[in-house]
Amino acid sequence: MDKEVDQPVPNAAMTEKTDVVLIGAGIMSATLGALLRQLQPEWSITMFERLDAAAPESSDPWNNAGTGHSALCELNYTPETADGSVDITKAIDINERFQVSRQFWAYGAENGILADPSGFINPIPHVSFCHGADGVEYLRKRYTALARHPLFEGMEFIDSPEEFSRRLPLMAKGRDFSEPVALNWTQTGTDIDFGALTKQLLAYLGSSGVEIAFGNEVRNLSKQSDGSWTVKVRNTRTRETRTLNAKFVFVGAGGYALPLLQKAGIKEIQGFAGFPVSGQFLRCTNPELINKHDAKVYGKAAVGAPPMSVPHLDTRVINGKPGLLFGPYAGWTPKFLKDGKFSDLLKSVRPGNVTPMLGVGVTELGLVKYLVSELLKSQAGKVNTMEEFIPRADGHDWELITAGQRVQIIRRKGAGGVLELGTAVIAAGDGSIAGLLGASPGASTCVSAMLDVLQRCFPSEYAGWTPKLKEMVPSLGVKLSENQALFHEVWDWSTKALRLDNGRADNTPIAAGVARG
Repeated sequence: MDKEVDQPVPNAAMTEKTDVVLIGAGIMSATLGALLRQLQPEWSITMFERLDAAAPESSDPWNNAGTGHSALCELNYTPETADGSVDITKAIDINERFQVSRQFWAYGAENGILADPSGFINPIPHVSFCHGADGVEYLRKRYTALARHPLFEGMEFIDSPEEFSRRLPLMAKGRDFSEPVALNWTQTGTDIDFGALTKQLLAYLGSSGVEIAFGNEVRNLSKQSDGSWTVKVRNTRTRETRTLNAKFVFVGAGGYALPLLQKAGIKEIQGFAGFPVSGQFLRCTNPELINKHDAKVYGKAAVGAPPMSVPHLDTRVINGKPGLLFGPYAGWTPKFLKDGKFSDLLKSVRPGNVTPMLGVGVTELGLVKYLVSELLKSQAGKVNTMEEFIPRADGHDWELITAGQRVQIIRRKGAGGVLELGTAVIAAGDGSIAGLLGASPGASTCVSAMLDVLQRCFPSEYAGWTPKLKEMVPSLGVKLSENQALFHEVWDWSTKALRLDNGRADNTPIAAGVARG
């Protein structure tokens, strides 16, 4: 590793040394750790997680980290433009990045990194749903724009009430089909339990010599004159402290990444702020209803509502059992983590990010109004909202659960700021520290995000790593949307490696080779 530690650090006799520190035991840190273990198996790696379990925050499957965002069904990635056309640029980009993740998982399944693909990835149709003449026309245009691209081959446009009823019986029962409805249906979608995936990656890391310390909170980060970092850690149970010296630090701490990068004092974090949004879902408790629905169905956000509020009726597979969620219902809290503190937002305020925060406060009044209306909505009101998807919804079949915190990025723009509903890698100029800010589509694009970290933070090593990286991600450096033959090749390979080619009947996923001809 190029970042040699050859100068003394404070209390050197009591300071442990490690090559890499990973902060947070979620999907991002686990992915980066697995990549580095394959690329540099001799490097020492230490991971710290403040809670007592793996993937407890954003990566947990009940915290809305189960969609497998690939832009097959999420309508906020295919906005309608002022001239009435549908912009698919973001959808193609997100799908490209999801394919990178899928290839790495396939490699992991074949090479002992991942023990059981069916434990975290399962075939589930991805479906877009609209009603009303304008909604049907939008989906028709969306289908026309997407279906001709290689990454979206096999997508169907459905506007027949009979076919709607056959494929989505739970949504059809009691529906008045005098109002037109339409679907964009992709049979080859997947459900991903990122909590289970993270645990499999951590099992691999632990077996390969990585120290994983749960119940240990990173309290401070300080840069040394040689470019290394002193990392202060406190055991949350015993209150004992540890000091480590690391050549590289990655902050994969979810919403708490912003405060930690601020503590590190890197100039690249100046001007960034966070806007925390909490969420709730209705979780189905009726097995009969759960068994009547087998799809991820996404609708359009209400007029004036932000993209993060896109409603969806979402089948999940958790611990081998199907589940069903509807939501999200947005809320607000100043916490940066579900298990965070009410002081998190206030403590994140800095002279460099006050202006962007105030600017967003002025420009996002619609978001504030939406959040207030959501906070005032009763559980009965939440059930009424669900009737757009399930006309005969009964509140007795559902329980309200709290999802994970999402800290949206506020970035300086001009004299003010802008709210960004995505993810961003923040890396120091010398490559000694990096972190990930933001939320959706986060987990689904974890591998491309961590490849970005490797390229930016290890430029001298990256060229030598490229042959190995191409083993793990064969399409590295190539846009699959521009190379149809390579896309089909890696798709078929990853489908087999991840055991997604066991077809099921009716409206459940079929073999990728059949679906794509």
